[in-house]
This record gives sequence, C-alpha cells and structure tokens, in this order.
Amino acid sequence: MILRLVAFLALTLAALVACSPSGPKFNNADITGADYGKDFSLTDHTGKPRTLADFRGRVVLLFFGYTRCPDVCPTTMGELKLALKQMGDDGKRVQILFVTLDPGRDTAALLAEYVPSFDPSFLGLYGDVQTTAKTAQDFKVFFQKVAGATPESYTMDHTAGSYVFDPQGRLRLFVRHGGSIDPLVADLRTLLKD
Repeated sequence: MILRLVAFLALTLAALVACSPSGPKFNNADITGADYGKDFSLTDHTGKPRTLADFRGRVVLLFFGYTRCPDVCPTTMGELKLALKQMGDDGKRVQILFVTLDPGRDTAALLAEYVPSFDPSFLGLYGDVQTTAKTAQDFKVFFQKVAGATPESYTMDHTAGSYVFDPQGRLRLFVRHGGSIDPLVADLRTLLKD
C-alpha cells in the first residue's frame, strides 16, 4: 500500500512539474518532459523484438497488466478498443501495447490469443523476469504477486494506468484507470495533431 502511494505521489509530482502553460491542454495527466519511461526492449506476441522506435509516427498507448487479471486489465483493454473505434480512421494511427507483468504464465502463445481478441491491431509484449522488472522500474510501474490458494492461482497487484507517447516517441500522458473514454479520445486526437 505504501509503495502504491509513493508511486502515485511521484506521478502526480511529475505531472505538476511537467505542465507547461504554452503547450496543449490535456484531460489526462500531462507528464511531458518526465525523465523516465524513455524506451523499452521487449518481444511482441509474434516473436518480433520491439522498441518504441518501431512505432514512430503513431501515438502509442502502453498498458502494463497480465492475462489472468480478473478486472482492471480486461476492462482497460475493452475501453481502449472502444476509444479507437470512436476515433474512426484516426484510430488507425494509434498503437495499443499490452506489456505483461507475469512472464511466468503469459507466454507468447497466450498473449497472441488474449491481446488481439480485443482488437487485431493490439500487440502483446513480454520479456523474461529480469527484463520485465527493469521495464516496470523504468516506467515507475508497481507490481507484485499476491498468493492464491495454489502456487499457480496467484494474482498480481499492479499500477493500473497507461502511458501515452506522441508520434515523435516522447512520453506525454499518464492515463489513470477508471476515467471515461471521451477525454482519452480527445487527448489522442490532440497528440495526433501535435
């Protein structure tokens, strides 16, 4: 609980420091200029190595979760599908990336089944345990296993927000879980014009 509070306060402070009166106004937390979350080096669910540079020219929304998540992850993925649908043709210029925080269970095959089930354009990303931990740390994402009734039935507590990059690959927004779709769509459209 304390770690979550510290992570939340750090994100809030970064958002306040990064705000610029001359830049665009966003509905979600503007973290433009943040000194974290600069890149990643993971593998997508088709087996292709990926970095942020692969998506240059598109707005990228990066969400950390796991496939056996009972609530936050499937809800977020469903909302992202609706957001892109609402954007019409502009939605084709947005790339949704789902980074698993559970590489022990979330194999490439499972990610290939789960992630595109929300939308065929969505990509699942994974790394080994060390790479996953480093990537989460680089993005200030909290996660930890919560024991279940059996060793395989554990859940994962994790940061429930998403990061948004502009078409130039700069980290711009933190989107908190539970917001409505319309403000996100407006922010994505603003970044596509940026």
